[in-house]
Amino acid sequence: MRRRQRRFVVAIAVGVLALSGGLQGQGPESGRGHPAQDWPLVGGDWSSSRYSTLTDVTTATVGRLGGAWVTSLEGGAASRATPVVKDGVLYLTAGANIFAIDAGTGETVWRWQPPSADEQMVPSWQGVGLGDDLVFVGLRNSQVAALRQDSGELVWAESVGSVPQQFGETVTTAPMYAQGKVFVGVANGDSGGQGRIVALDATTGETQWTFFVVPRPGEFGHDTWPQDSNTWKLGGGGVWLVGTVDPDLQMVYFATGNPVPMFGGEIRAGDNLFTASVVALDIETGERRWHYQVVRHDVWDADIATPLLLYEAETEGQPRKAVAAMRADGYLFLLDRETGESLVPIEERPVPQDAYQRTAATQPFPVGAESILPDCSFWRDRVPPPFELNCSGFTPPSVNQHTIVAPGVPIPRVRVTPMSYSPQTGYIYAQGQAMVGLARRPQDPWLSNAGGFQLTLPDGIGIIAAVDTRTSRVVWKHEVPTRLLGTSGPLTTAGGLMFRGAPDGLVEAYDARTGDRVWAFQTAPEGARMRPGPAVSYEIDGQQFIAISMGRELWAFTLDGTVPARGVPVADPWADLPPSGPAPRATSAIEVATLIENPSWSVGGRRFAIREHAFNPVRALVTAGVRVRFLNNGEMAHTIAARDGGWTTATLEPATWEFVTFDEPGTFLYHCTDHPWAIGEITVEP
Repeated sequence: MRRRQRRFVVAIAVGVLALSGGLQGQGPESGRGHPAQDWPLVGGDWSSSRYSTLTDVTTATVGRLGGAWVTSLEGGAASRATPVVKDGVLYLTAGANIFAIDAGTGETVWRWQPPSADEQMVPSWQGVGLGDDLVFVGLRNSQVAALRQDSGELVWAESVGSVPQQFGETVTTAPMYAQGKVFVGVANGDSGGQGRIVALDATTGETQWTFFVVPRPGEFGHDTWPQDSNTWKLGGGGVWLVGTVDPDLQMVYFATGNPVPMFGGEIRAGDNLFTASVVALDIETGERRWHYQVVRHDVWDADIATPLLLYEAETEGQPRKAVAAMRADGYLFLLDRETGESLVPIEERPVPQDAYQRTAATQPFPVGAESILPDCSFWRDRVPPPFELNCSGFTPPSVNQHTIVAPGVPIPRVRVTPMSYSPQTGYIYAQGQAMVGLARRPQDPWLSNAGGFQLTLPDGIGIIAAVDTRTSRVVWKHEVPTRLLGTSGPLTTAGGLMFRGAPDGLVEAYDARTGDRVWAFQTAPEGARMRPGPAVSYEIDGQQFIAISMGRELWAFTLDGTVPARGVPVADPWADLPPSGPAPRATSAIEVATLIENPSWSVGGRRFAIREHAFNPVRALVTAGVRVRFLNNGEMAHTIAARDGGWTTATLEPATWEFVTFDEPGTFLYHCTDHPWAIGEITVEP
């Protein structure tokens, strides 16, 4: 099915009025006030609102935007990092490198690589932070390092994780500099460690304080974990994404990740604070000032998976300092950043229960708010039997549900890419992926891999959207194929534009108010696939630039730029979509069950289970006339038959098989007549 781009305009006031500006006023500290000439933090400024005040490139002039320069990142390294810019030099991470690049020409100023003796000193994919003439970077070995801004010389490298390092601990956040401190989050790779937020002295790297996401015994919130076990030590709550700072309130804000084991709620009864939360900490001490948990007892990986942003709001005629968090299901939570109080009414909705999973009775929803992802009615006519669509919201994955599917299950899809806020429009811009999936999980609570995709379920769609902070409603959105959504995220400017990149090499600009696409530029030839980073804007000698990492290249654009495009943007993104799932592979044997494996880095280590009702391979390619053996490698009997009734096997007991010969070319579906949710596909070539 082909879907066209759509735009929705809705206006239902709930009394939250966005004012211009982030952290108001320009001061000597480079993080205060929306950026113009420089872009000193990955989020632009301390608000992380990704908004530039530059106005050379506007909806009227964007048609003149062309390539200013393009540079290949040395060593063939790919980058999805957000560049930071200061005094005409651009800094970013790419693979095992940190680059300093002349922001006006694209020439490399210096390049840092980790010592060959320590391959774990690989920089964060999210980028770097700047402050005190230093470049700060998080490393895979759970260290933070500081380099000299002018030369790339290593000044210090200090651990912010366990000593010795615990397996899976890493720093993925771009460090954030403020008031002589560097703030980072420690993630755990869902490996069973504990996420934490750490403040370091910017000059020496000495740890100033550490906030553990999972409270220790005797700390506030520890009672939200089992009291008869040490499950809290595995905890999770990784801090994956850059934070924000309000120096006037003396608070730093971070979003926290899911608890672990990810889907194993039965062994971690309780709300599991402070996972899936916004936490506001005292800059000087690291003490919790307030928190807001958006998912209690998360068994969906439905945490806040996109960075927070700060903005200025007004309620009942009074100015309010606000922080915005988007839950992974696309709902925007708007909170007073001084108190943590919601700026819109919150209702506690009863959600489906699973006693085995110890699910929470309710989950919070902003009243009158609209998710950027389609609601359940979008999928109602798209889910075919034998599958049944559950529209209750927060449908828990169960070990016994073979036919129940739900939106966003098992993993909601507003993830990783940052949001942007424009004080011109009062809109927050975000992107995500909408999909439906089986509400099923393995019996083993430590097994995070549910295993494979499901044939006949509808393909997902990518969403690019704008939400009005005054109404919490979507004002415009576009649907794109998921293969064209990518990892870029939005940049907004005072020129009335929103910029983003796509995995096929496309860089595009939208009218920030209407959502109309007003410019597109192809940076790669047809067939390219990459993971682009978020764009930034800066100024050199009065000239505005837009820069963005596009895989192994870094591009910069300016008005009347002369570097040509490398192709023509696709007119219809829904045309000629490839089939979903992995590419078919030639085979002469199809098994009725599939082995699924936990990644070795995940909590519990490498673990295995048999998915009894999943063909292996689920899609196969054979030549006409070849005998295909259907082998029962499971533990129960199965009968395999064409869905069109053209052929069937006998009932196959465990360890038995039967041959079927396919003479006619074409693509055919088959299933198990005893378990009709087990579906496979075979393509027969002449």
